[in-house]
Amino acid sequence: MDIKINDIVGRRSYNCDLLFRVIDIQVINGQKVAFLYGEDFRLCADAPYDDLMAINSNMRQKLSKEYRTLEEQSLQLFTQDVTLLRERQEYEATGGYVKPSSYFQIPGKVLHLDGDPAYLKKCMTLYEKVGVPVLGIHCNEKEMPTKISSLIDYYRPDILVITGHDAYSKAKGKITDINAYRHSKHFVQTVKEARKKVPHLDQLVIFAGACQSHFESLIHAGANFASSPSRINIHALDPVYIVAKISFTPFMERINVWDVLRNTLTGEKGLGGIETRGVLRTGMPYNPVQEE
Repeated sequence: MDIKINDIVGRRSYNCDLLFRVIDIQVINGQKVAFLYGEDFRLCADAPYDDLMAINSNMRQKLSKEYRTLEEQSLQLFTQDVTLLRERQEYEATGGYVKPSSYFQIPGKVLHLDGDPAYLKKCMTLYEKVGVPVLGIHCNEKEMPTKISSLIDYYRPDILVITGHDAYSKAKGKITDINAYRHSKHFVQTVKEARKKVPHLDQLVIFAGACQSHFESLIHAGANFASSPSRINIHALDPVYIVAKISFTPFMERINVWDVLRNTLTGEKGLGGIETRGVLRTGMPYNPVQEE
């Protein structure tokens, strides 16, 4: 079976443990090589064309079932968290009185830059499902540093997500060398440009990184949360769970890092961060516009 660009494949040498989308096929030094993007994880890779196995819809459904179950579990746990946060906010906003009081809440606005349009679409669906106000923009990782300043000026987000694809290559250098990573240096530069616009860590909360990204450099550049401390793959939806938790946490509360990570699909090996304030604000009274 001929494998073409945009086909879903697995790598025989890895027992097809992850699903990939073929984004390009080239002949390098006489060998046919495919360039791949992870279908569920934010990983980019390349593989010999002959190592690839086309995954039909039945096989894809079987291999994806585990990830879908994890996504559902994470969404359920996150929804429980948000419900508890809202109930507590309602109690505090009304002073615990029986007399009903009307109030409104303004969750943090998210600007999400993603190097992969398919992942961005998945993330936007989840943002909508949990009620986070978001603007999603597809942007090539290499172009992010030059575009971020004007985007912040225009959209004035409370939370910024900088993500896409990344990978560490042992052949290119040591694990401490940022030049051994596919896009980490672009993510780092984007964070630095964003911090030139908004230096304060609690005025603009930043998540940055993708699979195997250089975690330490991203945090030192000014990210509040980043991937990947153990250089492992992170799930496509992990950034959403992190920033949604921040979006719905009151600005007077500090967020414990473990509270943010515990409902992600990857956990602390793939994600980390620093203590950060929430961005949700509550006001009153709620005065809906009357229809005439």
